[in-house]
Amino acid sequence: MPETTDKPRVKIPAEAVELYTQYIHGEISRRDFMDTIGRRFAIAGLTTAAIVEALMPNYALGQQVRKDDERIKATWETIPSPSGNGYIRGYFVRPFSQDTRTATPTKLPTVLVIHENRGLNPHTEDVARRFALENFMAFAPDALTSVGGYPDDDYKGGQLFGKIDRPKLTQDFIACAQWLKAHPLSNGKVAVTGFCFGGGTSNQLATLLGADVAAAAPFYGGAPMAAEVPKIKAAILVHHGALDKQLVDAYPAYAAALKQNNIPYEGHIYPNSVHGFFNDATPERYNKAAAEEAWSRTIVWFNKYTRVTAP
Repeated sequence: MPETTDKPRVKIPAEAVELYTQYIHGEISRRDFMDTIGRRFAIAGLTTAAIVEALMPNYALGQQVRKDDERIKATWETIPSPSGNGYIRGYFVRPFSQDTRTATPTKLPTVLVIHENRGLNPHTEDVARRFALENFMAFAPDALTSVGGYPDDDYKGGQLFGKIDRPKLTQDFIACAQWLKAHPLSNGKVAVTGFCFGGGTSNQLATLLGADVAAAAPFYGGAPMAAEVPKIKAAILVHHGALDKQLVDAYPAYAAALKQNNIPYEGHIYPNSVHGFFNDATPERYNKAAAEEAWSRTIVWFNKYTRVTAP
């Protein structure tokens, strides 16, 4: 992990974290977010600047695997998407040992890693590297490819999201999954995971791709429409923070639909956890214990459903 300073952390009220969640979802504007923070919390002796600094991502904190880690091989790939935006760019990572075990590289299961609604930021790249260290090939596409790519700024990335053609973007993600399934070093099994927007997209791809998705692990993502659930052939592992009320309230209906359709699933609600609890680049939302447990469960789940060679 990179070195960090011992600068005292500002204790941020839960209401401020909730406002930040609304802001990153596009439910309130940047101006409304800043103005509301200033009005509500100045009386507590907290400056707007201090609160915003504490809530905004710090990607140095969230790096668990260095980009130049000798245990991985990472490249940037451009995937053709003729039914979508023409192509989509992304970050492809696989374990270095895949090439060194035998004369012929070992075929491995794959994971499609879909970011939050800000673009392919350093945190999501790091998650892809973590999967490579767990002996998967991982691909993290940038949903902002068609509008110039992630701009190295989450706020600007969020603004660009509104300019995306969503139906075409869905086709781009489908193209990514199909590319992974057909990759010469793949065992033909594709798992999908994602966060927030990416979590909802993981559920969506499970409905659209049927048996081409072996497993999905959506983190705090919206559930598909009930009428679409019977199309799912993947094993579904759902992660929600207990304080993420809207998604938690919606989960029982999704679980009931999965059960009714005999779809393998598990759902976990993590105590004292907010929306975004897995993201260690945002310390005020990150819950270390919950994140580590969710990660461990995801790896076990993906191992269970993808470590079989496709026919």
